[in-house]
Amino acid sequence: MDDSRLTNITQLRAFLKGSQTAGFSLGGSPEEKYAFIDKTVDRLQYRRLARKDKRLVLAFLKKITGYRRSQLFRLVNLAAGGDLTGKPYSRINPHLIYTASDIKLLEKTDELHLRLNGLATKEILRRENQVFGHREYQTIGRVSRSHLYNLRNHPIYKSHWVNHTKPVLVPIGLTQPPENFGRPGSIRIDTVHQRDVYHINAVDEIVQWEIVVCVPTISEQFILPALYQIIDQCPFVIFNFHSDRGSENINYPVAELLTKLHVRQTKSRSRHPNDNALVETKNGAVIRKNMGWEHLDSGVSDLINRFYQDWFNPYLNYHRPSLFAGTVTQDRTGREKKIYDEAMVPYEKLKQIDRGLNKSCLKPGIGFQKLDEIAYRHSDNQFAAMMREQERKLFDTIQKITITKLGSRREKKG
Repeated sequence: MDDSRLTNITQLRAFLKGSQTAGFSLGGSPEEKYAFIDKTVDRLQYRRLARKDKRLVLAFLKKITGYRRSQLFRLVNLAAGGDLTGKPYSRINPHLIYTASDIKLLEKTDELHLRLNGLATKEILRRENQVFGHREYQTIGRVSRSHLYNLRNHPIYKSHWVNHTKPVLVPIGLTQPPENFGRPGSIRIDTVHQRDVYHINAVDEIVQWEIVVCVPTISEQFILPALYQIIDQCPFVIFNFHSDRGSENINYPVAELLTKLHVRQTKSRSRHPNDNALVETKNGAVIRKNMGWEHLDSGVSDLINRFYQDWFNPYLNYHRPSLFAGTVTQDRTGREKKIYDEAMVPYEKLKQIDRGLNKSCLKPGIGFQKLDEIAYRHSDNQFAAMMREQERKLFDTIQKITITKLGSRREKKG
């Protein structure tokens, strides 16, 4: 670039004003850019300029060289104090300490011991050299704990299965949101533990029909009968089963059962609890609120499950209103916002949805006339009072069983 005609600040100011929309780029090596900066600083006598004129010089050099202002300021000061020349690169320690054979020894050690942490691996390498006298470990045995991790990232260190964690792909269920097709039958399921018992909570997406089952442990022996109970207590046909990635739901016996019943299985993404937010909300607002947090012995799971089936589940579905998103609006940012302004018991919502379908969603042999007898036999407050009385009796029984077991344990210890 020929800038020899720019000999004073006035010409430089005119050049910058006339080239505001134009782009310049001084190609070449850093040495050529350094020579250009040094020549410009000397020609314009940078050190004698006023502060505002120095800003013009910096703006000119920034436009031509493309350097950042902080870097350019440092280079201009060096050029004003003398010749601006680049420093040749010289490696501080030009000798290679750990060769390819040393890195392969580290790799072999990691493969044999399934890649322990840095401190344990360093100790093994030291013992190979000093305790067992293997001279090939003499160099790698002195590696520092921190640099050992650098060697593990070296290209020579091959990517075997032991060198990093590989995700295990479980071919059970599809990782995607469930499809409900606007009709009841797509349930979301989750497990709530209460020390020695587990509450299996299943909620329908559309009508929020909720079934709770209690089991003493989440094993195949109890999970499969619990799923049968959930499916039997739903008056509509189940066609989708959505859960998190817990082993109580993502296993081959459950997958085989759902396949036999022609139920599609989907699952949430890993570490995304909001994917199953509906049932997670019900866990706290329904199960924890009614059953509490105290320890329950596994021997009372049958009593709790009988209470769920006879009283609690009918209360949730026929007498306890749930909130539904009635309208969807857009705020000033353009995002959609749901407003929960509709309260309705799940049974009434089921009847409302069923009226809008071409084909009834109820199971064969089940009609609304039969369900109406259950729903309107008692008022909401009457049934809630009866349910609370049974709940009080249940917890009294649980307390007596717990006290009896504690007493027998103390006698055995005594």
